[in-house]
Amino acid sequence: MAVLLVVLASLSSLSPSAVHAKGPFFGPQVGTVEAVQLPPQGRSMLTLIYEGGPFRHEKDGVVFGNRERILPISQRGFYREYTVRTPGERSRGARRIVCGGFKPAAPDACYYTDDHYASFRRIVQ
Repeated sequence: MAVLLVVLASLSSLSPSAVHAKGPFFGPQVGTVEAVQLPPQGRSMLTLIYEGGPFRHEKDGVVFGNRERILPISQRGFYREYTVRTPGERSRGARRIVCGGFKPAAPDACYYTDDHYASFRRIVQ
């Protein structure tokens, strides 16, 4: 009980911006986006994912570690990431689709990010 009181007291001394609820305890903070609202390159990539490729970038289809812990927590290998091309961008850019499931061409859920994993929106059909 004394340890709990010490922890609570130390948390109450932090500013509200210092406490960032993220991860499995508080649940993911993920919005939604309809597939038809994705940029054309995102819709094309989503089609390729369900077709099993072929993919343009060698990193497409690699395991996404979910280190940001924004997506629902799952075991390693559950998530895979895919590049959503950005016109005019020389590098892979910041846009990605991350899909979860153990059958890459039949994912359980896919998520879109346009800010390189800072936020995600679940893609709904």
